[in-house]
Amino acid sequence: MKIKAAGYGLTALLATLPCAGANAADLPANTYKAPAYMQPAPAPFSWTGFYVGANVGGGFTGANAYSNFGGGAGGKLSGAIGGLQAGYNYQLSPMFVVGIENDLAFGNLSHKADLVSPEISVPWLTTGRARAGIAVLDSRLLLYSTAGLAAGELKDGPVHKMKMGWVAGGGAEWAFAPKWSAKLEYLYIDLKHDNLPDWNAAKIHIVSVGVNYHFDLFR
Repeated sequence: MKIKAAGYGLTALLATLPCAGANAADLPANTYKAPAYMQPAPAPFSWTGFYVGANVGGGFTGANAYSNFGGGAGGKLSGAIGGLQAGYNYQLSPMFVVGIENDLAFGNLSHKADLVSPEISVPWLTTGRARAGIAVLDSRLLLYSTAGLAAGELKDGPVHKMKMGWVAGGGAEWAFAPKWSAKLEYLYIDLKHDNLPDWNAAKIHIVSVGVNYHFDLFR
């Protein structure tokens, strides 16, 4: 009897196997889904690094920059000016930027000789300046002030003299591409007075636009 009962049990177990297989087939398959690819966030823009560039603009002086043959005000100098600049910026924080810049500009700031006034001109100017400003709009717009030393050549007829002085001004610079920026700048240059025959005050205003290429050898 025990053998017969065991046989009945084995038969029942074998009968349940197809049903179990059918139930397993009805279950949803376990599929592995890879996590979605996340692009890394772009690195924040930084002004830190060296740069070189070029600029072009115009300059003028006050109406009393020099004297005419009669000893009165001879008029003002004006003309186009352009040149090169190079410098280094360091971004202290997302908002504050400091740096230095040197530039050299050539132009035709002049007044031609006439019946009452001599020919006066400023063939070139150079400055060495510190810069400090704030970076806004995702750090891509830099609003800055600048000040430092200036030098230039004054031509007064046959007399040519290099003069030293100071410069101050400010501007705005926009980083329109990863390595390029454009700027608008105003500078006031005051060259030291001396006894040139006709010069009264070498105070020069310059407004210029420029473009800079940025690079950093240490990154």
